[in-house]
Formats: sequence, C-alpha cells, structure tokens
Amino acid sequence: MRKFLIALGIVLALALPGLAQDAGDAPQAEATQSEATGLRAVLQDYAKQIAKPSRRTIGPVIEAVAGSGEGASRFLQAWSDKRVGLRESDGAFFIVKKSGSEYELSDPVTGEPAGTAPKSDIKEVKPNSGVRAEIGVALVRFLLSDPDPKKRREALTAIDRNGEASHLEPLRASIPDEPDPAIKAEKQRLERLLTIRFGKDAAERVAAIDSFGADLGLDFRATLNPLVATTRKVFEGAPKGNVAETLKPGRDLPEHEAYAMLVSADLAPARISASEMQQALAAHVENGQVGGLPLAAMADPAKREEAYATLAAAGEVPTRLTDAEAEKLVADHQFADIYAEPDPEVTTAAEAALTRVSRTVAGMQTVDLGLDALSLASIYFLAAIGLAITFGVMGVINMAHGEFITMGAYTGYVVQLFVPDYTLSILIALPLAFAITFGAGVAMERLVIRYLYKRPLETLLATFGISIALQQLFKNIFGTQARPLTSPPWLEGAWTLNDVVSISYIRIAIFVLALIFLALYLWVMRKTRLGLEVRAVTQNPSMAASMGINPDRINMLAFGFGSGIAGIAGVAIGLFAKVTSEMGQDYIVQSFMTVVVGGVGSIFGTLAGATLIGVLQKGIEWLNPSNTLAAQTYMILFIIIFIQFRPRGIIALKGRAAGD
Repeated sequence: MRKFLIALGIVLALALPGLAQDAGDAPQAEATQSEATGLRAVLQDYAKQIAKPSRRTIGPVIEAVAGSGEGASRFLQAWSDKRVGLRESDGAFFIVKKSGSEYELSDPVTGEPAGTAPKSDIKEVKPNSGVRAEIGVALVRFLLSDPDPKKRREALTAIDRNGEASHLEPLRASIPDEPDPAIKAEKQRLERLLTIRFGKDAAERVAAIDSFGADLGLDFRATLNPLVATTRKVFEGAPKGNVAETLKPGRDLPEHEAYAMLVSADLAPARISASEMQQALAAHVENGQVGGLPLAAMADPAKREEAYATLAAAGEVPTRLTDAEAEKLVADHQFADIYAEPDPEVTTAAEAALTRVSRTVAGMQTVDLGLDALSLASIYFLAAIGLAITFGVMGVINMAHGEFITMGAYTGYVVQLFVPDYTLSILIALPLAFAITFGAGVAMERLVIRYLYKRPLETLLATFGISIALQQLFKNIFGTQARPLTSPPWLEGAWTLNDVVSISYIRIAIFVLALIFLALYLWVMRKTRLGLEVRAVTQNPSMAASMGINPDRINMLAFGFGSGIAGIAGVAIGLFAKVTSEMGQDYIVQSFMTVVVGGVGSIFGTLAGATLIGVLQKGIEWLNPSNTLAAQTYMILFIIIFIQFRPRGIIALKGRAAGD
C-alpha cells in the first residue's frame, strides 16, 4: 500500500507542472486570439470560408480581407495563385512554396519566412475560377491605388490588354485620388474605353464614344471595330437582331453563296452535281437498266434526270433539286448582315465615329507621306549639294562623287573606333570628313580634272575610272561587309505626332543639316570673297582672269569644297544607311538627276529638284507600295519627259555651265 501511495505521489508531482502550464497557456492563447488584428483577425474569423471557398459566399470574405490593411494584397495575390496553405496542426494560414518533401512557409501579413512544414501537415487552398475572378477584382482595386506608380501603370496595361466589366468600377473609384497627372489621364482614357464596351446603358456608351471625337488612337479604333463587326445570317422570315444591311441574292450576294448558307443552316439539302449524279447512276445499274431506263438512254441528259428522280423517289439516292427549285428556296428566305453589338444606338455612334476617324486618318496619312517625301528630299539634297558645285558651277561630270560620300561615312566609322562616345564622335567626324574629302577633292582636281576642262566625255571616263579604283581601295581596307556607324542615343527613336504620323529623329537631323548647308552655301557664295570669285569664274572665266582672279585656284577650291560637303553628307547618310564600298552608288544617279532637274548651277534649283524627286518617288511608292524598283523606273521616265520640256531645269542659270 505504501508503495502504491508513493507511486501515486510521484505521478501527481510530475503531472501538476504540466497542468499548471496548460492552465497558463490557455489564457495566453485566448489573449493571443483576442489580440489578433487586421489580416490575422480576418483569417481567424473566416477560416472555414477561406479553406473551402464558394463564389456565392466568398464576397464578404474578400471584402474583409481587402480592407484588413497590411498584407491584404499579398494574401489576395497568393490566394488567387493557389499559393495559400492551411497548417492543420493549428489552423494557421501561410503563403506556401513546395520544396522537396516540405513546404516553405511565409507569414501572410509581413511576407517574412515562417519556417517549414511537412506536406502531410499542409492543406493547399485551391479556389475555383469563379472565386479567382472575384479575387482578381479586389486585386485590381489594390493595384490601381498602389503607392508605386510603376505598379499602377502595370495594372493599367493589364486592364488595357484584357479588360473586363468587373474592372470598370474599381478603375472609376481610383481616378479621383490619383496623384500623378499622366497616370490619371491614362486612367480616364481607359475608363472611357471600358465604358464603350461595358457601360450600363446605351446613353452612357454613346457619350463615351462621342467624347473621343476623331481621336486617332489605335486603342479607340480597336474598341470600336468589334462593335461594328457583322455576321452574315439567313432567316426564314424577317431578319432579327441589329441589322446592318439586308442582302438581296444576285445583287449583294452571289446566289450560290446564298444557297450554301441555306445548306449550312439546315434549311436546304446540299446540291447534287452532275458528276455526283452520274456516279450515283453508275452505282445503281441492274440488268442493263438504271431507274427503270436502259443504259442506252443515259446519253440523254433528260433521261438521266428522270432515272435519278426514280431512284430518289425510292429512297436509294439523295433528292436532287432542280435549278428552279433551288432558286425558289433562296427567294423564300431573307439574308442580312447582323451586328455583333445588339444595341442600334451604340452601333450607329460607332459607325459615325469610325467615319470621322477614317477621314482624319486619311488626312494624317497625307501629312505622313509629305514628311517622308521631305525627308527623302533632304537626303537627296544633302547628297547633291556637293555635286551642285562641281557639276553645276564648274561643269565637271564627277562620277566619283558617290565615293566621296562613302569616304565621309568610313571616316565616321573610323572615328567611332577611337571615340566611344557617339555624340562626341559625330561632332569630330563631321569636320574631319570635310577635311579628308576636301583634300581628296583637291588632289583629284590637281592631278586629273584640271587637264580635262572643256572635255566632258574624257572627264566622265576619268572620274568613272577613279570611282572604280576608290571602291576597290575601300574593299581592300574595310572589307566587303557593312560597317556600323552608330547614331547618338538622342537620335534614336522617332518624333510621333499620333498613331499615324511619325518621323525618325535621324531624318529630322538630316533635314536640319541640309538647311544648315544650304545656308552655308549661300553665305560662302554671296558673302565671301571666295564666293564672289567663284561666281565671276562661272559667268566669264576670261574676264575674271583679266581682273586678277586665278581661275585654276578657284576651280581647285570649288572642287574641294564640293567634295568636302559630299564627305559630310556621307557621315549623315551613314547614320541610317549601310556603310559599304558601294554605298555611294546608291546616291550618284539621284544626285545627278537632282542637279539636272533643278537647274545646273543653281542651288535653289538643286533644292527644288530634290523636293520634286522626293515627292515624286514617295508618291509613286504610295500608289505601288509592293514594287519600289518600279517606282524608281517611273520616276526616271518622268524626269526624261520633264527634261524634254524644260532642258535647263526648273531654275535655269546663265553662265559657263548653262552656255555649255
């Protein structure tokens, strides 16, 4: 007995501390539960609904989670992505991630790691698609009001790509409190686009459509196009739905297509062709007869029809309609194009808006075509301005002019090999290209050209040979592959007026550079002694020599000046064109045409010629966009005809070149 009492005492002594601890933990747990606030409290209160969500009852739960404060958006995102788990040992929710045989746990409020748990202790919460849709609406509201502007823009992009009716109200609610003016404008535009699609009534949707006016945005047109999309349908009576157009077979709709629509709608049997009828007859030949008629009678089409009708009456072959029967079936039905949008007011407003937009787009396309033409004209002018001096002023047919353009482009490439800063390298390359090509032009004039004045044929052949020699020299030095001439970062991209009109910054820079060189040419020719002497030598070399002007020196400097400008043009053109040894050949013909059409010896004639050729080429390309080679051919034919009527060009100039 004493041993029993001793054992009982030992058991009680061991059990009392545990009971005391349990008694102490119970109030602590109650205190912890009572102290739970925010998201933790919501997860405790709605544990069953979160663990087994249903779309019919999940609304209040999502609202409670969304309004719980810190961690709400994190938990909603994880819940939507099926990354929430319930730890069955204590009923706590965590954001989970599989890691081998365990789950890595994260606190749903703070997002901090919360240890690991075996798979047997975690029950994944997997909401169905309906619940995830409800969660998505709440997430949109969070993201649209997120403090981070980047996340708000990402939310707008996501809604723009996959907008839904449920996104409209959260988007509207976020607009008044949006602090960023640019993002607010994006939200307002997106709200109007969603209203067009999901507005509560026709008046609201029509007002949203009218608010855009003739807006050229692709998003606006993409929103309107589904509203005016039509489906061609056939009806046994009057057309039903929002009718876009009633169609009359034979006028608006080919009769065979109309009958095919009847067959597709199970309103008429499929037509049996003559070959199919013959195959059916051949398959039912018995004792030298088919359909009760001898085979010899089958040479007559009427007998074939009679035999086939007999077989059809017996149910052995499908019924074959005559043409008259098929026409009657078509005439007994109505055909119409039906709008996908059921509300007529909305489709009327959408059609009117698209008409306005189409007119504006046509005008903007004309502007865009004009900008392209001016851009091309500036390129041709820049390439031809040097030739306007050597050929227009001096009368020298320089077939190596294109190689001076190439020389300038290669100069820019070499400079960028040593100067990695693209802006600085271009600033260095422009004067260096002028100096190098100026020197090359002077050398060419002193060594070759000065012996060939007044002998145009020999000049052409000599400069053509120099052109070939320079091309081979470029190949030997730089190889046959295209070399990069990279534009500065500030020249990347394009100036965009709207979704139709845009022009690259490089083209704008070339246009500005062409104007600069036009001004430089005019200043040199009209405000400097060199220009005065060049004009004197151009008009009357003998008289100029008698006045103390050295014509040889003037010819040398003028030829070098024209060659130097060609080198600068090469740097500019190389920023967007491929830099190869044949680069200059792409511009030599256009340069000569520009000078000749504009008027030999006139810089304004060269400008007018470049404009005419640029506009003409772009216009022909617009009429025939699939064949640019044909555009160039038509352009050359036009210039040949033009020269027949104005052989001196647009602006004729008196002087040595004109006289020759």
